[in-house]
Amino acid sequence: MPKVLDRLPDGFLDVSARSLHSIVPTPTLIHLPGRRPQPLFTSILLHGDEDVGLRAVQQLLRSFGDRELPRALSIFVGNVAAARAGVRRLEGQPDYNRVWPGTEFPDLPESRMMSEIVAQMRARDVFAAVDLHNNTGVNPIYCCVNRTENHHLHLASLFSRTVVYFLRPKGVQAMAFAPLCPAVTCECGKVGDEMGALRAVEFLNSCLHVAEIPNTPAAPTDIHLYHTLAIVKVPAGATMSFGDGAADFMFLRDLDRLNFLELSRGAAIGARASGSASELEVWDENGRDVRHEFIDYANDEIRLKRPLIPSMFTRNERVIRQDCLGYLMDWL
Repeated sequence: MPKVLDRLPDGFLDVSARSLHSIVPTPTLIHLPGRRPQPLFTSILLHGDEDVGLRAVQQLLRSFGDRELPRALSIFVGNVAAARAGVRRLEGQPDYNRVWPGTEFPDLPESRMMSEIVAQMRARDVFAAVDLHNNTGVNPIYCCVNRTENHHLHLASLFSRTVVYFLRPKGVQAMAFAPLCPAVTCECGKVGDEMGALRAVEFLNSCLHVAEIPNTPAAPTDIHLYHTLAIVKVPAGATMSFGDGAADFMFLRDLDRLNFLELSRGAAIGARASGSASELEVWDENGRDVRHEFIDYANDEIRLKRPLIPSMFTRNERVIRQDCLGYLMDWL
């Protein structure tokens, strides 16, 4: 179970993610009081190498100093061990953003911990839930939702007009909280992106100050809504390269620069080894194998079989091995 605190540990506001273990040695849930008792919940460092959440919370709380928060705030500090190592997750660990209620791995100790956190926040009548992340490829700053009801979209629009609706992967924080309150995942650009960190601070501050989240339709100009259709994975054991050598899959050197671009049918994302029968794994939101609906391998080139919009395509091999190559979307 997570450690639970009712105050910030000394030194929390000034420590780096890699040194956080000296202040918070294990996953910890911190409850801070505020003028409005319904708490805003935010999770940080679910992926240990994505420090925007920690930096945003630190900057936000420093700005208040000794003043009372306008709303109670609950902060879950996630994978401290991975943060110490500067990696997404340690080998042998599950992904901390795949083990929340609704996960495909319900029997893991980490899954039981996340279930306890959700139960605690349900008992506190959680106001809204925010999960803060960086990503590894070239992407805009954007927000994700797992439900398209008005109050979820309104919350998302406070962070970005670019909003992505998805149902897989399962076991993510926002999906677990969606039945309880408006819930979003914020993708704040690459690690070190100051604009993304600033946007996260402004968003958390807005969430603390807003009295309620409307449940009326958002104006069409407020949101550009995408729908994730499929997740793309490189088969275990297959080699890969990005414009710099022979491999089972030889992707474009600048593959991640295709993110959020509308690609036409036949657009190439790379090639496979000559004569190879290897294929990328492509799974839709219902868990169906849809590789032959989305990808064509004529002449060993990897081409799209329909117009699609990539997102979160990355050239980081560790992330690809531990998670995926990226996602394929359409407009919703």
